[in-house]
Amino acid sequence: MRVPLVAGNWKMYKTVAEAVDYARRLKSSGSPAGVELAVCPPFTALLAVGRELAGSQVGLGAQDMHWAEEGAYTGEVSPLMLKELGCRYVILGHSERRQHFGESDEAVNAKVKAALRHGLVPIVCVGETLAEREAGRAREVVAGQLRGSLAGLAAQEAGNVVVAYEPVWAIGTGRTALPEDAQEMSAFIRALLAEMFGREVAGKVRIQYGGSVKPENAAGILRQPDIDGALVGGASLQVESFLAIARAAAK
Repeated sequence: MRVPLVAGNWKMYKTVAEAVDYARRLKSSGSPAGVELAVCPPFTALLAVGRELAGSQVGLGAQDMHWAEEGAYTGEVSPLMLKELGCRYVILGHSERRQHFGESDEAVNAKVKAALRHGLVPIVCVGETLAEREAGRAREVVAGQLRGSLAGLAAQEAGNVVVAYEPVWAIGTGRTALPEDAQEMSAFIRALLAEMFGREVAGKVRIQYGGSVKPENAAGILRQPDIDGALVGGASLQVESFLAIARAAAK
């Protein structure tokens, strides 16, 4: 039985004070039963939010990391640093990283392997642009990203990965994939995972949907059989809307 994971990607929002206030309110609200919650604040707030959430059921995640444990990589953060701060999850290969910072599947792959070596759960993002979908290339693009990002993993390692399907055209645009479209791609991803790592592993991997997920549309998306939670952007910035999505996942 796959436990749904609802993770909030705060992106470049919230000061440390705002993040701590949010974490305090989230902690006091309590997590819905039957769902795993995680928040991914900016690097600057990880330590403070981690301290605030200590002892709660809410996991801490980062929005990115480097693949090296240390080195001359100005501006980067290593997996060891994230572990020291209490992170359990790390988002890798988000479309904004790919688009704005030129991140390749090879780079994502190196980060995934580093995360797994250090006991972090990688949330690996895949998804097509609107142009790619309209050209009938959505599956081709997603398959390429998934194969590239998970290349060289052993089946046991792959079972510890979370895959987030985030159609690029739905991120921050207010447009959301129809529940049946999200399910179709999630089922395709699971079938591809079975081809790569075996059916048993594919059955264990949690597949999230991301892309303008809101309380109003969450229930229809999250009741789909191959969707095991959500990677939530804008709607995760408010405690009430984040918990409403979590409750939809729990049902």
